[in-house]
Amino acid sequence: MDRRTTLSKLLGQKIAQTTVAPIEMVSGLTPYSGPFQYEQAAHLLRRTTFGANYQQIKEVANMGLDSALYQLFTTLPIPEAPVNPSFTDDTGTQIGETWVNKPVLPNVMGFKAYRDQSLRSWTLDLIRTESINIREKMVLFWHNHFPTADIFDTRFVYNYSKLLREHATGNFKELTKAMTIDPAMLVYLNGRDNTATSPNENYARELLELFTIGKGPLVGPNDYTNYTEQDVVEMAKVLTGWRINILDNPLPNVGTQSIVSVFNSNFHNTTTKELSFRFNNTQIPNAGAQEYSNLIDIIFSQDECARFICRKLYRWFVYYEISQQVEDEVIAPMAQIMLANDYEIRPALEALLRSEHFFDILNFGPMIKNPIDFTMGVFRIFDIDFSQASLAQNYGLLNRVYTSAIQQMQMPYYDPPSVAGWKAYYQEPSYYRTWINAVTLPFREGFVKRMLTNNGITFSTFDDQGNEYKFTTPIDVLKFAASIDNPIEPNNLIDEFVKILFPQPITQGQHDYLKGILLPGLPDYEWTDTYNAYLNAPNNNALKNEVTVKLRQLLTGMMTMPEFYLS
Repeated sequence: MDRRTTLSKLLGQKIAQTTVAPIEMVSGLTPYSGPFQYEQAAHLLRRTTFGANYQQIKEVANMGLDSALYQLFTTLPIPEAPVNPSFTDDTGTQIGETWVNKPVLPNVMGFKAYRDQSLRSWTLDLIRTESINIREKMVLFWHNHFPTADIFDTRFVYNYSKLLREHATGNFKELTKAMTIDPAMLVYLNGRDNTATSPNENYARELLELFTIGKGPLVGPNDYTNYTEQDVVEMAKVLTGWRINILDNPLPNVGTQSIVSVFNSNFHNTTTKELSFRFNNTQIPNAGAQEYSNLIDIIFSQDECARFICRKLYRWFVYYEISQQVEDEVIAPMAQIMLANDYEIRPALEALLRSEHFFDILNFGPMIKNPIDFTMGVFRIFDIDFSQASLAQNYGLLNRVYTSAIQQMQMPYYDPPSVAGWKAYYQEPSYYRTWINAVTLPFREGFVKRMLTNNGITFSTFDDQGNEYKFTTPIDVLKFAASIDNPIEPNNLIDEFVKILFPQPITQGQHDYLKGILLPGLPDYEWTDTYNAYLNAPNNNALKNEVTVKLRQLLTGMMTMPEFYLS
């Protein structure tokens, strides 16, 4: 039984009511012309953002698909840089001031750790607060595509992340050029060590295999279909001569610094490089600081570059399995759109996101949320309130989310496991299932249960007199219930919660199970009477506690179901 038949049998008539596509297979990038209602808006936002609350989903449903896509792709200003939240030993950076252009103090204990934590917390806060926009989802996509890790200077990592935001939905070829000489990448893949007398092929190899055109099957000695070992060797020569300069004021630890990549002709291979027959035996003469750019143009003259990145976009936004039909009817036309627009990402990606294929029933829910999606989605779906947090509390609590949840679920931001990124997006046959294992599953369950306690995730700060101030972020279940239409009726309460938390409708048996949590063996009016009594006396602690406990039990049951792990 195939996946569509299984869904049809499981969901019965609900398919026709809640999904956009007919049961027969839809094909290609034909623009979607069906109804764009709550379910379709929720699907679009689950895939293009890190989660949306009930009101945001309804807002997007009301605006329609065209306006929703326009808003998702609206260019946002580059955010203010991360700051020093509380580290007093950084004598060059005051509390509340950015450190991204300030000197490093290598002998100060905890110095790099504080900057790393600041960058991670700032990044998670951008995810938490971002409006209806695709940028942060694309930043993580590009971080997975062009990974860097273990960088000794956090300022390099900030500049790298800024580069990703600047090019988030822009030009793939131009991003590749910028990334090739980015200081963080020059460190990570040894570009700064690549000289005429001591060649280093690391970046040249990954540029071809993982970043632009893909390897392809081995078809002969040192021939990988799309390039050969000769190309790796010659391209490494092209890329010689790049170094990193840190420009600062004459006085150490005072003022600002700039980190820049510079070309040093003394380290550059000036010979003419000859590529293999895979690149039409193209010769690349010495062009100094522009030679790397000429090389990228040559690589991108191969149409396979467009197909390669379109497959990665498809796996990020739709599903990991790329059948021959998908290759022919989705990937190929996406690539043609990209080629027609000289490798601009937005036209091709927007065509995918407005297609019949994207809104096919099979693509509602088969993706397991990655750990960042899972954790930050909780903050966004439940609209967790940070308005009373100080800067130190905001950064500190989000760093705690990172260390106690995201990192433990095996997706450390700015530290992917390899140059290929996270296995969920390339490792056959498991793909997304990589995220769920005996180690990570307890952390997912534990995170949900902690968020549904009185304290949620907690971070403490202390004043000069040693007084403790706690910042807590529990899910406000009363606020969540109040946000939906008609929470007084228990069946509607469950149905609306399902629409927000799950990508697919549930079976009657699952509904009955959840209702048994909310009303164990009791008639419907018990919930209605209790909730009405609370609404009429919201300051009655006994009633408030009774409703809170019931809602927490219901949400714990829902958020530990496999369906909550899906997007």
